[in-house]
Amino acid sequence: MTGGRVFEAATGDGPAPPDPAVDPAAAEHRTAEVRVAYEGMLQIRRLTTTSGGDPGAVPAPWERHRPVRAVALALEAAGIPPSARDPDGARTATGYRVAPGERTGTVRVEWLGPPGGGAARDEERALAACARALDRLGWEPLLYKGPRGRRFLEAEPLDAASGP
Repeated sequence: MTGGRVFEAATGDGPAPPDPAVDPAAAEHRTAEVRVAYEGMLQIRRLTTTSGGDPGAVPAPWERHRPVRAVALALEAAGIPPSARDPDGARTATGYRVAPGERTGTVRVEWLGPPGGGAARDEERALAACARALDRLGWEPLLYKGPRGRRFLEAEPLDAASGP
């Protein structure tokens, strides 16, 4: 908790993170919060890894029980921008959106933005960056094409036994 509130990684469905050009102090504070949360996640991995392998290679039980939060944190910590919505639900920023996947324990990662903002044009490159960030942390991201040809990732945690 910071300032009486619980840290929440940006899933792409909330407000836009602070803009460094508009509010540098708030943006710096958010970056520090993300860094602390990410380091905490890695510490949890180190403490719960029983295989003796690389703690960064396989998601911890905490992440498996909260995959949307874990994947959102991984993407935000990698410096990939989240999408955002205004209070009326309209998209205001282009970036990733993390939501529960169709199967238990999986997540869906989409690249979304405001209408006419170019998200569809950039999604292949952007989702590839998301996939690399997740792969490094023991998530298996698979690229799919959905309705209207829009791409998305479905990611699931690797098992300790099948990890790299």
